[in-house]
Amino acid sequence: MTLTITSTAFAAGQRIPSKYTGEGADVSPALSWSGVPAGTVELALICDDPDAPAGDWVHWVIYKIPATATGLPEGIKRVEKVVEPTGALQGKNSWGTLGYRGPMPPPGHGTHHYHFKLYALDSALSVPAGLTKEKLLEAMRGHIKAQAELVGTYSR
Repeated sequence: MTLTITSTAFAAGQRIPSKYTGEGADVSPALSWSGVPAGTVELALICDDPDAPAGDWVHWVIYKIPATATGLPEGIKRVEKVVEPTGALQGKNSWGTLGYRGPMPPPGHGTHHYHFKLYALDSALSVPAGLTKEKLLEAMRGHIKAQAELVGTYSR
C-alpha cells in the first residue's frame, strides 16, 4: 500500500478555495491520508510554495503527529501544541509565526503551487515546538519511511 494524502477542501492540482487563503478565513484545510507503512512511529507535514518571489515560502509545519492519526481536522489553531491530533506540535512558517497561514501570492504573479508534503517516520522525534522547515527536515533525516504529496493551486 502506498502513502497517499487528500483533502475534502480541494482536489489534487485544483484551486484552493479562498476560505483557506489569506483572502478568506485563512484556516487550515482538512487533510486525510491512508497507506501509512508498518513501523511508522510519527508523521510530519510541511506545506510550502516554491513559486514565491522570495523563493520557497513555508505555509505550515506540523509534526509529532501520532502514526494512528488518519488526518488533520479543518481549522487547527495557531498554537504550539494542538488539541487534535493529541501530541502534535506546530512549527514556524515563513511569516515567523506558528501554525498554518494560507496562500496569498502577490497579485498578478500567476498561479502558485502549494505542496502539502506528508512524511512517515520510523522513530519519534525528540524536538520542541516551533521548529522551522529546515530544522524539521534536519531532525527527520534518515528517518523517513515514506512520503506523499498533495498540490493545490492559487492565484490573485
